[in-house]
Amino acid sequence: MKFLIDHNLSPTLALHLKDRYPGSVHTMDLGFDRTADHALWHYARDNGFSILTKDTDFEQLSLLRGAPPKVIWLRIGNCTTLQVLGLLDRHHSDIGDFERDEERSLLALGPK
Repeated sequence: MKFLIDHNLSPTLALHLKDRYPGSVHTMDLGFDRTADHALWHYARDNGFSILTKDTDFEQLSLLRGAPPKVIWLRIGNCTTLQVLGLLDRHHSDIGDFERDEERSLLALGPK
């Protein structure tokens, strides 16, 4: 799984995730820092990305349109990059299961 990391998350996440999720990129790295959500959705779908976001708009798009792309919705408030990485590490097996499940389009992850 490779992530298209939404603008509401730190651009440094792509660097931290390169070993575990090769090919992951931040929207800013692609010049998409002000791109509409639906355009990001299409880009992710057309280029084999799953969307990593804190944005409820992608949760809604996922429920309306299904996959692809798959959406991992981080249900956390303001936090550090290390906290996001910790959350992803704690749910690594859940993310793998989600990736293999052809039925599911949305995975919501929270602090607990």
